[in-house]
Amino acid sequence: MIRVHIPAPMRGYCEGKDVVEANGDNIRQLILALDCSYPGMKDALMDQDLLKPDVAIAVDGHITPLGLLQGLSEVSEVSFFPAIGGG
Repeated sequence: MIRVHIPAPMRGYCEGKDVVEANGDNIRQLILALDCSYPGMKDALMDQDLLKPDVAIAVDGHITPLGLLQGLSEVSEVSFFPAIGGG
């Protein structure tokens, strides 16, 4: 199972847990699986069929530029967090 680190603002969707587990071959499938177990997660992370622009994703400790298309393995660790912009 994939370990998913949940940021504090989203923990209300998953009973206050900071880490949950789910399955998926890519980030899109993972979010849909999370939403089945923790309703509201999809709306927190996606706007219709796209990743929200203020959400960043790290897979195995590395920010992914592929977003929802990023492939995952059964031992992946995924972190969602607010994207930081500016310069």
